Amino acid sequence: MNKTKIELKGLAFFARHGVLKEEAQLGQRFKVDVLLTLVDGLEFEEDTPEQTVNYVEVYAAVKEVFEGFRFNLIERAAEVIATEILDRFDKAVEVTVKVEKPAVPVDCICDYFAAEVTRCR
Repeated sequence: MNKTKIELKGLAFFARHGVLKEEAQLGQRFKVDVLLTLVDGLEFEEDTPEQTVNYVEVYAAVKEVFEGFRFNLIERAAEVIATEILDRFDKAVEVTVKVEKPAVPVDCICDYFAAEVTRCR
């Protein structure tokens, strides 16, 4: 069994996601990580993009969803991105999406709060 994974890590986007009115007005920076598991048995002897999932196209899908819609919950943003990736890329059998929100409206010192979802075929 050959397992292949593709990872996009630390994708940065400016968006207006969040429950609070101020988050919608001001916006903030988010980071997104995506991990795709591809179908078993892929081989890359021909060394062509058709043998795999094009990570540039995956990035475009993430950007389209994350910047094209407004979400109250980062959980929902991650879920919609994961579903969109599975819908667009037949060779992906599992996808994990993590959305990090560094500027949380909480009185704390932290790096970020995050939500992570995994969706499978």
